Amino acid sequence: MFGARLFPGGVHPREGENGKAVNGGNAIRELPAPPRVIIPLQQHIGAPAKPLVKKGDRVLTGQKIGDAGGFVSAPVHASVSGTVVDVQPALLANGTAQMAVIIDNDYKDEWVQLTPAEHPETLSAAELQYIIREAGIVGMGGAGFPTAVKLTPGTGKTIEKLIINGAECEPYLTADHRLMLEQAAGIVDGIRLTMLALEIKEAIVGIEDNKADAIAVMTEAASHVEGLTVRALPVKYPQGGEKQLVYALTRRKVPAGGLPLDVGCVVMNVGTCYAVHQAVREGRPLISRVTTVGGLVNNPGNFLVRVGCTVENLLEACGGIKPETKQLLYGGPMMGMAIARTDIPVTKACSGILALGQAAMEPKESACIRCGRCINACPMNLMPAKIDAFARVNDFESAEKFGAMNCMECGVCTYTCPAKRSLTQSCRTAKKVITTRRQREAARKQAEEAAQKAQAAADSKAIPVEEKKEG
Repeated sequence: MFGARLFPGGVHPREGENGKAVNGGNAIRELPAPPRVIIPLQQHIGAPAKPLVKKGDRVLTGQKIGDAGGFVSAPVHASVSGTVVDVQPALLANGTAQMAVIIDNDYKDEWVQLTPAEHPETLSAAELQYIIREAGIVGMGGAGFPTAVKLTPGTGKTIEKLIINGAECEPYLTADHRLMLEQAAGIVDGIRLTMLALEIKEAIVGIEDNKADAIAVMTEAASHVEGLTVRALPVKYPQGGEKQLVYALTRRKVPAGGLPLDVGCVVMNVGTCYAVHQAVREGRPLISRVTTVGGLVNNPGNFLVRVGCTVENLLEACGGIKPETKQLLYGGPMMGMAIARTDIPVTKACSGILALGQAAMEPKESACIRCGRCINACPMNLMPAKIDAFARVNDFESAEKFGAMNCMECGVCTYTCPAKRSLTQSCRTAKKVITTRRQREAARKQAEEAAQKAQAAADSKAIPVEEKKEG
């Protein structure tokens, strides 16, 4: 251990009813496939997938229905067999409408032909990366970054260590905890296959020490793999943040604006590693995941659900919500998104659905009292109150100077603020505006360069006309 204070800042969020203490003991239950699934073509960071099916087509379970729309993208697959009702926009948890393939389940669950790798250990790194890409695997800890992209570092980048996130530091969520208890061998095999895909010899699993049973099970499973170790970490949010986890396990500091790749590390979630195991050993694409349903529900649990089932399907499986519920969250209470409807589909990155009471509702905010608690708690060493002040007056240039783009949107600043100011939301807004401006500027420069090249090409082809000389 490196000591109790493994990264600056952080908090110990409180939990209410049906938190980790309850759901951590609930074994994973497979939720029956729903009568209809809504499968978004944008379930990942990067370009949305391009649809491969149309209204009226019959599809099989595991069939690719959307192909990667670029290098930073991922395919999507049918999670049931049945008939495509339509390909149309559907509302997602973030409030945006994205194209989705809607499929009516025929309840036959007829699968496409799966092609497991017979001897994965003999495959090249490129061949393993291809399998992972075609399986549509993305980060399942919440970010949804295409896994195959992480496994193909650019020129000049060297990967030395694979860091596995088993911390699951968000309150209430226990999906990863249960997966480690019930599928430790598969997770460890996925880690080993990922090591082969990266051509590295060292991997470290970090698990918070409030999951002693998972630490024991994972340590036993990891003992059979050379170069793989499991380490217990103190309970502190956001222990599972990429930069915080890398520092805790390696003492390497990811630079501001940088990625773990910049310090020779790749970070993956335990659920993602299990998906790698299924893709390589069984030939299965990513069409299901474990999701926690907790809080003010009648029967909380951890469910293996098909991608594309709805929040309503999950709540029904838990016997519905209690009357005192005031808010539904898609994800955890710190980084999750409040939703106002239950027809929103579960995606590859959905780790939980929570029903919370009055205490979770945002109280009326007051003026900043300049206590500095948000600064002390910020794991990225930012000044959230300053960024918030600039964002509120649309001074995004100053917000950028104070490091708004380095915000990981963990919610710690808002949680600690005695004035109840929406600091995280201000940082999130600033990041969106700054990113949009950068994209517009890049597009403008690209257009100017294209125009200049076109003009230069036209000038080079121009034939000069000689003036007639007077006789």
